[in-house]
Amino acid sequence: MANLVNRRVVLFKRPKGVPDAEHFAVEDVRVPELQDGQFLVQCEYWSVDPAMRGWVNDVPNYLPPVAIGAPMRSFAVGQIVASRHSDYTEGETVTGMFGWQRFAVSDGSNVDRRVAEADLSASLALGVLGLNGITAYFGLLDVCKPKPGETVVVSTAAGSVGSAVGQIARLKGCRTVGIAGGPEKTALCRESFGYGAAIDYRNENVLDGVKAACPDGVDCYFDNTCGPISDAVMTCLAQGARIAICGTAAHTDWDPIPAGPRVHRQLLVARARMQGFLVLDYKARYPEALAALAGWVREGKLAYNEHILDGADAARGAIQMLYEGGNTGKLLVSVD
Repeated sequence: MANLVNRRVVLFKRPKGVPDAEHFAVEDVRVPELQDGQFLVQCEYWSVDPAMRGWVNDVPNYLPPVAIGAPMRSFAVGQIVASRHSDYTEGETVTGMFGWQRFAVSDGSNVDRRVAEADLSASLALGVLGLNGITAYFGLLDVCKPKPGETVVVSTAAGSVGSAVGQIARLKGCRTVGIAGGPEKTALCRESFGYGAAIDYRNENVLDGVKAACPDGVDCYFDNTCGPISDAVMTCLAQGARIAICGTAAHTDWDPIPAGPRVHRQLLVARARMQGFLVLDYKARYPEALAALAGWVREGKLAYNEHILDGADAARGAIQMLYEGGNTGKLLVSVD
């Protein structure tokens, strides 16, 4: 192992809000020798996700912040190239919290799953067949519980989670309305992901758009943004509406907590329910979601887009790119 060079992207300095390239550094280190009970993963793709902003900021979160000088925390997919672990063998493809590094030494505790879909690209295990797709599946079906004929509104509807939410809702017999930024992404919503209507929040009045697209109100709202977009949707709730809080991308800083419109009255009048969720809470049920998602992908019923950056240097600015909306699909880094 000492002859293997591990290129990795480490946190160079602590950001406040969304990190950019200057907060990361690329370094080469040697891969340590494996100990009994360990195996070595050669990563093929790194994931770029909205949660990574919270992981590098020194604010209260569900995980401790990434340490200065440590590889950026992230999900990755790769192949086991050496093993001294009785449960993992060379040649297996696995996903897990391996970080932004070419090689990851693991004892199995940070493995998310073994990738069994050998007929599909390994990159999908970080997107539509990974936590993004699983988030969409449980956030919509378990939290929102849509019924056939209901109207489902999705923010960041062209993103890796939102695009899956809209398609799953349509497969379940719902009418779908997507909110995305710019004509290119709203066209993706309609043409690639089958949304019945798409609202361009950059060039349209969102409240007017939601009222026009949802004359009978919003039955389910899958919220990836918080902020002004969600404020508009909250004024259009149907009786008994359900809101799933998946992300808060509109706010780059939660210290202090932003003061915005209070939604209590809207929830009260509509007898609505708003619930936050973390996909990690559903880990025991991942196989259920993956079986359904992979089946829909193979049948051509679940489309996806991937935006793949090339190498560690490109990764340094990837989180900023994600928050600026510069990607046109699931954002990944191909490991150099």
